Amino acid sequence: MRSLSIACLLAILSCTPAARELPTGLWRGVISLQGQELPFGLEITKSAAGYQAYLLNADEKILLDEISIAGDSVRLVMHVFDAALVARFDDTRLTGTFVKNYAPSGNLPFEATYDETHRFTSDTTASVDFSGTFGVTFQVSDTVQYPAVAMIQQEGNDVIGTFLTPTGDYRYLQGNVIDKELRLSAFDGNHAFVFTATLSGDSIRGRFYSGKNGLETWAGVRNNQAALPDAESLTFLKPGYDKLTFRFPDLNGQPVTLEDARFKNKVVILQILGTWCPNCMDETRFLAPWYERNNERGVEILGLAYERKADFAYAKERVEKMKSKWNVGYDIVIAGVNDKAKASETLPALNRVVAFPTTIFIGKDGTVKHIHTGFSGPGTGIHYERFQERFNQLVNELLAEENPS
Repeated sequence: MRSLSIACLLAILSCTPAARELPTGLWRGVISLQGQELPFGLEITKSAAGYQAYLLNADEKILLDEISIAGDSVRLVMHVFDAALVARFDDTRLTGTFVKNYAPSGNLPFEATYDETHRFTSDTTASVDFSGTFGVTFQVSDTVQYPAVAMIQQEGNDVIGTFLTPTGDYRYLQGNVIDKELRLSAFDGNHAFVFTATLSGDSIRGRFYSGKNGLETWAGVRNNQAALPDAESLTFLKPGYDKLTFRFPDLNGQPVTLEDARFKNKVVILQILGTWCPNCMDETRFLAPWYERNNERGVEILGLAYERKADFAYAKERVEKMKSKWNVGYDIVIAGVNDKAKASETLPALNRVVAFPTTIFIGKDGTVKHIHTGFSGPGTGIHYERFQERFNQLVNELLAEENPS
């Protein structure tokens, strides 16, 4: 009796409630934004090491391995991003918030239902087939627009696809057709996207909802030959320049320049990136293992990170986390903030920084040979394969050049 009383007393005095068991299996997550539902898949697993989860978009599974539970509350850190899903839970529901730590004004309501797997609807039939390739234009404002290529695949009422743009792609989109309207969504842990569309003959038009406030319209026509501007023509050196010069601190605060001895007589690849940028993370996951296989051939990669805040300690923390998550063996310096105009000021030899990411190929003589704007990631299929082929071709050509005297 005495031992039981002591146990009860300890339980009462404890400041931390005992953690509940979070149900494992498949959940249907929904983020609410601008009057729209953004559904995504969420798979939760548990092992001796603890809980893990995956964000599910079409063929993509994004690992979340930082999950903490206190009582009936759970926090899922969004892998490399400075964001989290925070919710209360029971056996069938998660109810909470998609939290952007770096910008709380962008927080959005979130909920999830256990053992549901449909995207927008469980209806397996559709009266309209949106399959095809479309040349489209996104209208940001009365004066700002940009071209894109929509690639849509539909089987029954299951739809996947993506949009290629001059600065990157919208990654793995998944959805359905409801009442003749196409709905596609993606949630990568930082960006929350919903696309809608209607089809009339070969003409398509729709809306693009991004986060709490972003809204663009888009329209175009079916066109199997639709293409974007050459990705190697958008960013270039200004007249009179053939090299880049900069002086940025590495993660230990030590200055790095292209004149450093480790770059002499080597092919150098500069990666303009930000840890907040999903296309940049796709490129990093390509570059990291590529570097491990190829750096002894006389190739160096240097990342120029432009982060959400102009605070060195914050930027360093974000980059170090990314390097750890993706096993990045090449160096990354802190170059500035994620404003394209301000980023352009740090690299005055460029016409401008058009996109994150941008990849710059420098020959053994230190001169800029090629600049590739944007990145077509694994969600773009054949376009990703073509990027890899072109990347290797350019590096091989530069390696074959004679060393400067």
